[in-house]
Amino acid sequence: MPAQVPRSTPTASWASGGQRPAVPDTMMTELLTRMRRSQTGTVGDGSSRVAESSGPSIRRVVTRFMLASLCALILFGVIGLVVQRRIGITEETKDVSGRATLIAQGIVRPLLTDQALIAGTPDAHRLDRTIRSDVLNKEIVRIKIWKRDGTIVYSDAPSLIGRNYPLDADDRAVFRTGATVADLSDLSRPENELERPFGKLLQVYLPVATAGGQTLLFEMYQRYDGIVAGSHRLWVLFALPLLLSIALLWLVQAPLAWSLARRLRSGQRERERLLRRAIDTSNLERRRIAADLHDGVVQHLAGTAYGLAAAAETSRNVATDETQGALTEGITNIRHAIRQLRTLIVEIHPPNLRSEGLRAAITDLTAQLGTLGITTTLEIDSDVAIGQDAEELCFRAAQEGVRNVVAHSEATEVVVRFTQEGDQAVLTVEDNGCGFDPSGRAAASKDGHVGLSLLGELANDMGGILHIRSAPGEGCQVRLEVPWR
Repeated sequence: MPAQVPRSTPTASWASGGQRPAVPDTMMTELLTRMRRSQTGTVGDGSSRVAESSGPSIRRVVTRFMLASLCALILFGVIGLVVQRRIGITEETKDVSGRATLIAQGIVRPLLTDQALIAGTPDAHRLDRTIRSDVLNKEIVRIKIWKRDGTIVYSDAPSLIGRNYPLDADDRAVFRTGATVADLSDLSRPENELERPFGKLLQVYLPVATAGGQTLLFEMYQRYDGIVAGSHRLWVLFALPLLLSIALLWLVQAPLAWSLARRLRSGQRERERLLRRAIDTSNLERRRIAADLHDGVVQHLAGTAYGLAAAAETSRNVATDETQGALTEGITNIRHAIRQLRTLIVEIHPPNLRSEGLRAAITDLTAQLGTLGITTTLEIDSDVAIGQDAEELCFRAAQEGVRNVVAHSEATEVVVRFTQEGDQAVLTVEDNGCGFDPSGRAAASKDGHVGLSLLGELANDMGGILHIRSAPGEGCQVRLEVPWR
């Protein structure tokens, strides 16, 4: 099967011979005009006209941008709200810790006498009444006071008084550092058995000293859902301004995006206009140079060749062999120069395919091969009707194939075919040269051998495809398929 040139995979031009083939300037012009083709139409006389709309509309571009920015802002808003919620919980936790410190130092500490730690004493009753009336509420559900050895000396749950539970590392650290610690209560621990009916709780513990100087551990339990509710209120307070700011930012982007899109579109059209002018100027200059060569130098050389031929015929019987040989060699050299100039004219400016046809163009293109000892066979079906762009692409393919045959293939025979196969117009350039390894085409393309790569891209743009089939010692076939209508 022939190697297929995909749109996105560059294909090297002739890999054999180790030389870098010249890429025709017309091929570069063709590549530059792909954008022009996609944005122009053809009227009945074959001339081009600029399409009224090229590329996506400004409205569509701005709409896409606004949708993308909306998604980004929504993501930013969600992240902001989540972070804000976490900040709210952190702030509520700090408030609870401050409230626990105020209760421990302002309410409980003045009542903590040595007698208050003995159940049934008046000081103990006074402490219990104060805690129940001034501290406990629907949010604060439990108060415990611990000794260093893990004994509960006071709790609003009388059944806990006197029980001993081992203190964990955090509790013992509070005695050493004097810090206030707040964390979620582990309700699975035995000392928290009576708090399980309250659900999720935040426990705050800090050291508190008795009137006699003994340091105890004050522990307060508060419902966690109250903390969540408080953080929610704080979240709502800041969420509304955040959402309004995001909405305002999104709305402000619309006129800015519209203005920027219009400026970019205007710049793009200006660049396209300059590109079209450069291409048109280049084509005009090529036509002028080709016309000057054809009507000037080529005609003069042709006239000189005819004159020398006539002189050689006239002097055949009177001139010496040396003079006759010089005249014959001069005529041969002039005719060879004329053929080279005609080939150069075709390279500089291809013939008008619409007026002269593909057969005449390819015939002129392959005229040079005979002088190089390469036998050329043309099989061209002139009845195949394809568009002007496709016809030009077929000529470019033939031009690139012939160029590579001359530069690298060392071939003695070349066959150029242009036929119709189904709904495809097929141009084939096949030679019996040295061929090359197709696996080396990618590396050759990186080194600058881009002639066939450009053809492959242009063929894909036109809905066609370019095949390259070759092997060392087995010649090469370049096959271009394009829609024939």
